[in-house]
Amino acid sequence: MESCPAIKNILLLDSEGKRVAVNYYSDDWPTNAAKEAFEKAVFAKTQKTNARAEAEITMFDNYIVVYKFAQDLHFFVTGSDNENEIILASVLQGFFDAVGILLRVNVEKKEALENLDLILLCLDEIVDGGIVLETDGNVIAGKVASNSVDSGAPLSEQTISQALATAREHLARSLLK
Repeated sequence: MESCPAIKNILLLDSEGKRVAVNYYSDDWPTNAAKEAFEKAVFAKTQKTNARAEAEITMFDNYIVVYKFAQDLHFFVTGSDNENEIILASVLQGFFDAVGILLRVNVEKKEALENLDLILLCLDEIVDGGIVLETDGNVIAGKVASNSVDSGAPLSEQTISQALATAREHLARSLLK
């Protein structure tokens, strides 16, 4: 297991350091309070940096944290202190790209919360139990998109959020006519 790259967590926080979507793959933070304290501390350490153009790397509490910002969202990938930074950066870039594709380049908190189900599916497609499965954003977005039901499908085959989104689209179209 040591030779296989392992991810400790993937975090998506807003511009205030609050959770949007997070997934932990390690028992290094046993309680929810410990997880929230880690998120708050990582956010505080990185918020003054300008990681918008490309990913930044930092050491924090004996962990390597790779991060990147877009609009009002902050993307983080954490690994152990002996993990390969390039692999962590590849995971971050894959997550970042997949979210950008799925949100149609409108990468901001409001859009992310409206499509939280897709973002959580992205996390599941990228890493399973800390093991990296995929790092190509196009492949990740393709798998997630193929798992979500088409808005033209019957309502009985859609989830509640998909059905509400379809109803919202139909209402908007009827009001614009």
